[in-house]
Amino acid sequence: MHRQQLLSLLALHRTPFIEEAAFVRRAYDFVSRHPDCFQRDIPTHVTGSTWVVNPGRDRVLLMHHRKLNQWFQPGGHADGDHDILQVALKEAHEETGLGYEHLRLMTDDVFDVDIHITEPTAEDASHEHIDIRFLVEIDDRLPVPGNEESHQVIWVPLTAVSRYNNSRSTWRMVEKTRRMRSALPR
Repeated sequence: MHRQQLLSLLALHRTPFIEEAAFVRRAYDFVSRHPDCFQRDIPTHVTGSTWVVNPGRDRVLLMHHRKLNQWFQPGGHADGDHDILQVALKEAHEETGLGYEHLRLMTDDVFDVDIHITEPTAEDASHEHIDIRFLVEIDDRLPVPGNEESHQVIWVPLTAVSRYNNSRSTWRMVEKTRRMRSALPR
């Protein structure tokens, strides 16, 4: 995916959430002006992540990030890779410890866009992420081994996600999942 492909995805993304609509506009403007937007060595850069749901849409997969000591969805830096969808899937594969065959991409469309400042760590100064998120389904009956980047990877009931991460960004993805869930055939 070249930068132009990300711009096309951003141009097509629609959201009922005002703050996300503002993030999409900022992301589009930034990506269109910065050919190096996928490089992690600039203060603001594009990252990719996945919002992982189970088939019933009543649980999501969260990882307790070792460096940041917080619960997040799988994701990470592009490190120069322009194919942000593949970056997101690679991060999901690496951080869950599951093979690609267990990751079911629900659509090539962007699921969510968020812009946030990271906390500084011993290795990295604080910087800004333009996080492009995609929706993935994993069978929640599979054991999820995780990897060395996390203390733990667990399935969390949709109704309990705020106990692990109560950020506005996570709330928005939970709300989108609730809306999807209500559209599932009964």
